[in-house]
Amino acid sequence: MPPDPQDIFEQMNEALKQRLAARALEEGFSKMGICAPDATPETAARLRAFLEAGYHGQMGWMAEREAWRGSAAALWPEARSVIMLAEVYTPEADPRAVLDQPERAAISVYAQGKDYHDLVKRRLKRLGRWLLDQAPDGAEIKVFVDTAPVMEKPLAQAAGLGWQGKHTNLLARDLGNWFFLGAIFTTLDLPKDAPEISHCGSCRACLDACPTGAFPAPYQLDARRCISYLTIEHKGPVEPELRALMGNRIYGCDDCLAACPWNKFAQAARDIGYQPRIGA
Repeated sequence: MPPDPQDIFEQMNEALKQRLAARALEEGFSKMGICAPDATPETAARLRAFLEAGYHGQMGWMAEREAWRGSAAALWPEARSVIMLAEVYTPEADPRAVLDQPERAAISVYAQGKDYHDLVKRRLKRLGRWLLDQAPDGAEIKVFVDTAPVMEKPLAQAAGLGWQGKHTNLLARDLGNWFFLGAIFTTLDLPKDAPEISHCGSCRACLDACPTGAFPAPYQLDARRCISYLTIEHKGPVEPELRALMGNRIYGCDDCLAACPWNKFAQAARDIGYQPRIGA
């Protein structure tokens, strides 16, 4: 009996996926997973509830591009796979130590090194070019790092990279929560990974760590009370009730990330570009 063409096709795609995962590690990523563009059907309703509650504050761009943000399949209908990648930027010391030094300004860990958009996108483009070199003619890709209307965290959970914790950030049992996400959308129909489930249990360390009470409930964030939002996105004066709670934080806040117990499994950052710049 001749081999089934469909079986051969699936074997070839699986082999390509395995080579892609190995290449991703060579490029400096820490983890890779793949999901379908329509793997997060709940995202649109969750986004709508977030916007209706006003939790987005002054970030009007979230509402303006709601249709695309709520559905990765709508963003690029030709895409058949979403390749999600994690890139670690774990700090070498507890970033909360500076909070006891009021004469110093506290800057979020991710902003102390080089711009992660540039570092991650450069790596994504190299990996994407490699993938196109291996793929059949006519394959296409698009790469995204945070600046496009892509709900990266739900997609990353669907791709098995980790899960959205009670602080709404992504975390993983083998990475902690100090990592950036990048996405490669492709017309290639690659084998998909199983989604990850939550492993937060009864822990509420991240919720209790928030100095301004920005979490109205587990897995929900009110950006209007989040110090990262208030020091980066918010325009105009901060509400008087929140000012003293901000302490010496002038750009971002890492308290909920730093409090997560899963960070005991965090990996060291592999790119020197994530090291703090002199004076940061």
